[in-house]
Amino acid sequence: MQSKNLSLHHIVRPSDPAQTAPPVLFMFHGYGSNEEDLFSFAPELPGELFIISVRAPYGMQGLGYAWYSINFDAEYGKWSNDEQAIESRDKISNFIDEACAAYGLDDKNVTLLGFSQGTILSYAVALSFPDKVKNLIALSGYINEKILIPGYADKSHKNLRIYASHGMVDQVIPPEWAQKAPEFLKKLGIDYVYEEFPVGHGVSPQNFHAFKKWLLGKV
Repeated sequence: MQSKNLSLHHIVRPSDPAQTAPPVLFMFHGYGSNEEDLFSFAPELPGELFIISVRAPYGMQGLGYAWYSINFDAEYGKWSNDEQAIESRDKISNFIDEACAAYGLDDKNVTLLGFSQGTILSYAVALSFPDKVKNLIALSGYINEKILIPGYADKSHKNLRIYASHGMVDQVIPPEWAQKAPEFLKKLGIDYVYEEFPVGHGVSPQNFHAFKKWLLGKV
Protein backbone atom coordinates (compact mmCIF):
# COMPACT_ATOMS: atom_id res chain seq x y z
CA MET A 1 0.00 0.00 0.00
CA GLN A 2 1.23 3.48 -0.87
CA SER A 3 1.64 5.77 2.15
CA LYS A 4 -0.74 8.72 2.21
CA ASN A 5 0.45 12.32 2.24
CA LEU A 6 -0.15 13.23 5.87
CA SER A 7 1.45 15.70 8.31
CA LEU A 8 4.39 13.37 9.14
CA HIS A 9 6.27 11.30 6.57
CA HIS A 10 5.79 7.58 7.14
CA ILE A 11 5.75 4.11 5.61
CA VAL A 12 3.13 1.43 6.16
CA ARG A 13 2.58 -2.32 6.29
CA PRO A 14 -1.12 -3.11 5.93
CA SER A 15 -2.74 -5.71 8.13
CA ASP A 16 -3.02 -9.24 6.78
CA PRO A 17 -5.61 -10.25 5.97
CA ALA A 18 -7.06 -6.88 5.04
CA GLN A 19 -9.78 -6.01 7.53
CA THR A 20 -12.10 -3.20 8.44
CA ALA A 21 -10.67 -0.95 11.17
CA PRO A 22 -7.61 -3.07 12.11
CA PRO A 23 -5.58 -2.36 15.26
CA VAL A 24 -2.55 -0.15 14.57
CA LEU A 25 1.05 -0.02 15.75
CA PHE A 26 2.99 3.23 15.32
CA MET A 27 6.80 3.10 15.31
CA PHE A 28 9.01 6.02 16.42
CA HIS A 29 12.75 5.78 15.74
CA GLY A 30 15.69 7.12 17.70
CA TYR A 31 17.85 10.22 17.31
CA GLY A 32 19.69 10.36 13.99
CA SER A 33 17.79 7.46 12.46
CA ASN A 34 14.77 7.28 10.14
CA GLU A 35 11.51 5.45 9.49
CA GLU A 36 13.25 2.44 7.89
CA ASP A 37 15.01 1.45 11.13
CA LEU A 38 12.30 -0.06 13.33
CA PHE A 39 10.32 -1.05 10.24
CA SER A 40 12.68 -4.01 9.97
CA PHE A 41 10.65 -5.51 12.85
CA ALA A 42 7.42 -5.37 10.82
CA PRO A 43 7.60 -8.78 9.09
CA GLU A 44 7.94 -10.49 12.48
CA LEU A 45 5.07 -8.68 14.21
CA PRO A 46 1.44 -9.87 14.34
CA GLY A 47 -0.22 -9.80 10.92
CA GLU A 48 -3.48 -8.36 12.26
CA LEU A 49 -1.67 -5.09 13.01
CA PHE A 50 -1.57 -2.21 10.55
CA ILE A 51 1.96 -0.87 11.05
CA ILE A 52 3.00 2.75 10.50
CA SER A 53 6.65 3.74 10.92
CA VAL A 54 7.01 7.50 11.29
CA ARG A 55 9.89 9.82 10.37
CA ALA A 56 10.80 12.50 12.92
CA PRO A 57 10.24 16.09 11.73
CA TYR A 58 13.73 17.56 12.22
CA GLY A 59 16.30 16.71 9.57
CA MET A 60 19.97 16.14 10.39
CA GLN A 61 23.04 15.71 8.25
CA GLY A 62 22.88 12.66 6.03
CA LEU A 63 19.73 10.57 6.18
CA GLY A 64 19.05 11.04 9.88
CA TYR A 65 16.16 12.74 11.66
CA ALA A 66 15.37 13.77 15.23
CA TRP A 67 12.28 14.39 17.32
CA TYR A 68 14.18 17.20 19.03
CA SER A 69 17.73 18.52 19.04
CA ILE A 70 20.36 17.39 21.51
CA ASN A 71 23.17 19.85 22.13
CA PHE A 72 26.63 19.08 23.42
CA ASP A 73 28.30 21.95 25.26
CA ALA A 74 31.75 21.84 26.86
CA GLU A 75 30.59 23.97 29.79
CA TYR A 76 27.03 22.73 30.35
CA GLY A 77 27.31 19.20 28.98
CA LYS A 78 24.54 17.48 27.07
CA TRP A 79 21.07 18.99 27.07
CA SER A 80 17.85 18.40 25.19
CA ASN A 81 15.53 20.90 23.54
CA ASP A 82 12.34 20.30 25.51
CA GLU A 83 10.40 22.91 23.52
CA GLN A 84 11.00 20.94 20.33
CA ALA A 85 10.14 17.73 22.18
CA ILE A 86 6.78 19.18 23.24
CA GLU A 87 6.12 20.24 19.64
CA SER A 88 6.90 16.70 18.49
CA ARG A 89 4.68 15.27 21.23
CA ASP A 90 1.75 17.25 19.86
CA LYS A 91 2.65 16.44 16.24
CA ILE A 92 2.55 12.72 17.10
CA SER A 93 -0.72 13.06 18.99
CA ASN A 94 -2.33 14.81 16.03
CA PHE A 95 -0.81 12.34 13.57
CA ILE A 96 -2.34 9.39 15.42
CA ASP A 97 -5.81 10.88 14.88
CA GLU A 98 -5.01 11.82 11.31
CA ALA A 99 -3.63 8.40 10.35
CA CYS A 100 -6.44 6.45 12.02
CA ALA A 101 -8.98 8.45 10.02
CA ALA A 102 -7.03 8.32 6.72
CA TYR A 103 -6.37 4.56 6.81
CA GLY A 104 -9.62 3.52 8.52
CA LEU A 105 -7.93 2.14 11.65
CA ASP A 106 -9.27 1.24 15.09
CA ASP A 107 -8.51 4.33 17.15
CA LYS A 108 -9.40 2.40 20.32
CA ASN A 109 -6.63 -0.15 19.71
CA VAL A 110 -3.46 1.93 19.25
CA THR A 111 0.01 0.65 20.13
CA LEU A 112 3.14 2.81 20.20
CA LEU A 113 6.61 1.30 19.78
CA GLY A 114 9.57 3.58 20.38
CA PHE A 115 13.33 3.29 20.59
CA SER A 116 15.54 5.74 22.52
CA GLN A 117 14.37 9.28 21.65
CA GLY A 118 11.32 7.69 20.05
CA THR A 119 10.56 6.05 23.39
CA ILE A 120 10.87 9.35 25.24
CA LEU A 121 8.28 10.84 22.88
CA SER A 122 6.07 7.73 23.04
CA TYR A 123 6.03 7.97 26.84
CA ALA A 124 5.12 11.66 26.56
CA VAL A 125 2.20 10.95 24.23
CA ALA A 126 0.87 7.91 26.13
CA LEU A 127 1.12 9.51 29.58
CA SER A 128 -0.24 12.87 28.40
CA PHE A 129 -3.08 11.44 26.28
CA PRO A 130 -3.85 8.00 27.77
CA ASP A 131 -7.25 7.92 26.07
CA LYS A 132 -5.46 7.62 22.71
CA VAL A 133 -3.09 4.75 23.51
CA LYS A 134 -3.79 1.16 24.55
CA ASN A 135 -0.25 -0.29 24.53
CA LEU A 136 3.25 1.17 24.67
CA ILE A 137 6.49 -0.68 23.96
CA ALA A 138 9.25 1.53 25.38
CA LEU A 139 12.72 0.37 24.29
CA SER A 140 15.92 1.96 25.60
CA GLY A 141 14.37 5.23 26.72
CA TYR A 142 13.10 7.03 29.81
CA ILE A 143 10.30 9.29 31.05
CA ASN A 144 11.00 13.02 30.73
CA GLU A 145 8.46 14.63 33.06
CA LYS A 146 9.24 18.07 31.60
CA ILE A 147 7.51 17.21 28.33
CA LEU A 148 4.31 15.77 29.81
CA ILE A 149 1.22 17.97 29.65
CA PRO A 150 0.19 19.81 32.83
CA GLY A 151 -2.36 17.78 34.76
CA TYR A 152 -1.39 14.44 33.20
CA ALA A 153 -1.50 12.75 36.62
CA ASP A 154 -5.17 13.65 37.02
CA LYS A 155 -6.13 11.64 33.93
CA SER A 156 -7.16 7.99 34.02
CA HIS A 157 -4.37 5.66 32.91
CA LYS A 158 -6.16 2.45 33.87
CA ASN A 159 -6.51 1.23 30.27
CA LEU A 160 -2.87 1.89 29.34
CA ARG A 161 -0.46 -1.08 29.25
CA ILE A 162 3.32 -0.60 29.04
CA TYR A 163 6.25 -2.88 28.25
CA ALA A 164 9.59 -1.19 28.99
CA SER A 165 13.10 -2.57 28.55
CA HIS A 166 16.67 -1.33 28.71
CA GLY A 167 20.23 -2.50 28.17
CA MET A 168 22.19 -3.18 31.34
CA VAL A 169 25.32 -1.63 29.83
CA ASP A 170 23.69 1.18 27.83
CA GLN A 171 26.25 3.98 27.51
CA VAL A 172 23.91 6.36 25.66
CA ILE A 173 21.00 6.44 28.11
CA PRO A 174 22.06 5.26 31.60
CA PRO A 175 20.04 2.33 32.95
CA GLU A 176 19.42 4.39 36.10
CA TRP A 177 17.24 6.77 34.07
CA ALA A 178 15.08 3.94 32.75
CA GLN A 179 14.89 2.30 36.18
CA LYS A 180 12.84 5.23 37.47
CA ALA A 181 9.92 4.22 35.24
CA PRO A 182 8.43 1.38 37.37
CA GLU A 183 7.81 3.56 40.43
CA PHE A 184 6.49 6.38 38.23
CA LEU A 185 4.09 4.06 36.39
CA LYS A 186 3.00 2.36 39.60
CA LYS A 187 1.87 5.70 41.06
CA LEU A 188 -0.35 6.23 38.01
CA GLY A 189 -1.88 2.77 38.37
CA ILE A 190 -0.49 1.57 35.05
CA ASP A 191 -0.13 -2.14 34.26
CA TYR A 192 3.53 -2.46 33.22
CA VAL A 193 6.41 -4.85 32.65
CA TYR A 194 10.01 -3.67 33.03
CA GLU A 195 12.96 -5.83 31.94
CA GLU A 196 16.68 -5.41 31.38
CA PHE A 197 18.96 -7.29 29.00
CA PRO A 198 22.77 -7.71 28.92
CA VAL A 199 23.28 -5.35 25.96
CA GLY A 200 24.18 -1.74 25.24
CA HIS A 201 22.00 0.79 23.42
CA GLY A 202 20.11 -1.63 21.22
CA VAL A 203 17.52 -4.40 21.02
CA SER A 204 18.78 -7.95 21.45
CA PRO A 205 16.96 -10.96 19.93
CA GLN A 206 15.85 -11.94 23.45
CA ASN A 207 14.45 -8.43 23.97
CA PHE A 208 12.57 -8.58 20.66
CA HIS A 209 11.00 -11.95 21.46
CA ALA A 210 10.08 -10.73 24.96
CA PHE A 211 8.18 -7.68 23.79
CA LYS A 212 6.59 -9.61 20.91
CA LYS A 213 5.28 -12.22 23.37
CA TRP A 214 3.94 -9.40 25.57
CA LEU A 215 2.29 -7.74 22.58
CA LEU A 216 0.63 -10.96 21.43
CA GLY A 217 -1.19 -11.04 24.73
CA LYS A 218 -2.30 -7.41 24.47
CA VAL A 219 -3.39 -6.89 20.85
